[in-house]
Amino acid sequence: MTIPATIDQSAPVLSHHDVDIHAPIDTVWRLHTGIDAWPTWHPDITAARLDGAVEPGSSFTWTSYGFTVTSTIYDVSACSRLLWGGTADGITGVHEWLFVETPGGVHVATSESFAGAPVEADPDTMRSMLDMSLRAWLARLKAAAEQTV
Repeated sequence: MTIPATIDQSAPVLSHHDVDIHAPIDTVWRLHTGIDAWPTWHPDITAARLDGAVEPGSSFTWTSYGFTVTSTIYDVSACSRLLWGGTADGITGVHEWLFVETPGGVHVATSESFAGAPVEADPDTMRSMLDMSLRAWLARLKAAAEQTV
């Protein structure tokens, strides 16, 4: 298997969203990489468990919107970038998170690709679901990070 270096730009569904968070980058990074604690600040994630450290090759199993997937971490640059992906129910997702420190806090950008037969069968619905999920994740990350400041 080839380890992705970025999202799949040729996938039938691509989504990109970003947000500015008024909190220190260490706080945002700690929340985002504290995978086991995701359900404490992101109510759409009902379970999350990391096997190992947040490093390439480690995996985590998580459930969001009733959909359980095991994701593998492909790349990590502390307080800068996280790339993971996995396949479940015929859908392959590759998810990239970028963190850039700003004078007011952190700019967080996330991009994700969806591929596979279920995505090809209904790309509009899949894109809508993915957009909703990423917007919610960013909003909840922002709220949790800014609440700790």
